[in-house]
Amino acid sequence: MAEHSGPLPGVDYPGTFPEFQEWFSTERGCFDFLAGLRWPGGFVCPKCDATKFWRTGDGLWMCRVCQRRTSVTAGTLFDRTRTPLQTWFAAAWFITAQKNGVSALGLQRVLGLKSYETAWAWMHKFRRAMVIPGRDVLTGTVEVDETFVGGISRGNAGRSSSKLGVMVAAEMLGPRKLGRIRLEPTLKEPLALVTFATRTVEPGSRIKTDGARELRRLSGLGYQHDYYTQLGGTKPAHVDLPGVHIVASLLKRWLQGTLQYGASSDHLAYYLDEFTFRFNRRSAKNRGLLFYRLMSQAVNTEPHPLPSLVSDQPLWE
Repeated sequence: MAEHSGPLPGVDYPGTFPEFQEWFSTERGCFDFLAGLRWPGGFVCPKCDATKFWRTGDGLWMCRVCQRRTSVTAGTLFDRTRTPLQTWFAAAWFITAQKNGVSALGLQRVLGLKSYETAWAWMHKFRRAMVIPGRDVLTGTVEVDETFVGGISRGNAGRSSSKLGVMVAAEMLGPRKLGRIRLEPTLKEPLALVTFATRTVEPGSRIKTDGARELRRLSGLGYQHDYYTQLGGTKPAHVDLPGVHIVASLLKRWLQGTLQYGASSDHLAYYLDEFTFRFNRRSAKNRGLLFYRLMSQAVNTEPHPLPSLVSDQPLWE
């Protein structure tokens, strides 16, 4: 790949669907693209660190020094796949090209996959690649709160209901202007939001929350803490904390519209990862950049066999 300050459409990734079709019209093109992502500085033998190699007829890289054969897909999300990479690439393109994503059923139909289970597994494999560990923390002014997702829970609200809690952190770049976000399922512990905030927000930042007493610990943990008490107040919560409420509203709309509530409690974290991946790249002018980011992370994501993905627990009943 060319050396420059950042990935460019038409250079590092296809900028349009016609370009996508041209770039990946053969399996060789797909293997070469993955090799460029996995070894951006050129091939390096995992056994002896040599850089000289042969390309074998079965798509492997063979070290000229130690004769070790290496597959570009080994140890990645595509490890041991029997499906052509062209189909995997098409799946990644359709997942990222749509602003709100695609359901497993939609992916099955557009790719002509034989089973829904295959499409479902592929979606979950790609979700595992959407958020990388060690990503940058949020900075500046950050709102932190909790929302609840699920079906109708009559007579109860918040933590007393059967809904699932989601912790939300949102950078505020200006009045109602959002930066990056972080989402995680609420942990079953008293100081879940405090732990979440310290893990996702840089010390020294200004954190805005509601008036919950446990959150007041933040001022002693290296943060500038502003809190807003709603009890007896005249302002609704969304006025004091507009960012997290906007994110919560969009998240619920996405769960309902794109996934049709077809989620499970065991997989909630991964659905939140997908929403975060899309939201934090919402201003990307080229959808191909999302494809590039997803594939870049896919080659650094471990394989997830189907048994590790399956869950039968519904998110709500």
